[in-house]
Amino acid sequence: MAAAAPPPPPSSAPIYLPESTPSGDTLFTRIRLATIDDVPHIHKLIHQMAVFERLTHLCEATTASLSATLFPPNPPPPFTSFTVFLLELSSSPFPPSSAAVNPHFSPLLKSVHLDLPIDDPERDNFRSNANDVNLLGNDVIVGGFVLFFPNYSTFLAKPGFYIEDIFVRECYRRKGLGKMLLSAVAAQATKMGYGRVEWVVLDWNVNAITFYEQMGAQILPEWRICRLTGDALQSYAHVNL
Repeated sequence: MAAAAPPPPPSSAPIYLPESTPSGDTLFTRIRLATIDDVPHIHKLIHQMAVFERLTHLCEATTASLSATLFPPNPPPPFTSFTVFLLELSSSPFPPSSAAVNPHFSPLLKSVHLDLPIDDPERDNFRSNANDVNLLGNDVIVGGFVLFFPNYSTFLAKPGFYIEDIFVRECYRRKGLGKMLLSAVAAQATKMGYGRVEWVVLDWNVNAITFYEQMGAQILPEWRICRLTGDALQSYAHVNL
């Protein structure tokens, strides 16, 4: 029986493997200052937040009242009063400079890699009203917001920011977007030399508590919220001081 022929010598020619198509999807994000044109979306986000927090019976805000209080005539500069950061999302990159730029704040742009595309059943109801969306083919969706305003610490002798609301729509949660909104407020506080950022969290929302602790926040269980509102507040309208 003849011996088997030896194998051919290895070739020095390069071996080309077929290129793999990357899986997943890229979500492009922008955090910008909200304007009065965004009030309808802000109102819808507040309502969704009230549903999530089981507090719809306390939600009295309307688009008219939000417009009047958040964006009054001759409004003060951003960060000196009520300020809203709006989170926008797109399947296309945002232009680095656009009409959304405000002299007080440059929009924050970032891309997020996703394993799977996000199915947003309400995308038509949350299409952005920004005046530069035509550059992106009307493919810009509002995904969340954060509303904050200045407060003051006598112990630190420094101003700070108080976050009244931070909210990301349900289909966009657990993608790092809430962290981006909170980080944007904290970064602005440090930029302005402020001493702290504070907010409250519902005691049953253990996911949010864990998330905030991972962000470096301290939970202060020894403090309680004291609130005068409604009839209790109005009873002071005619107090003889």
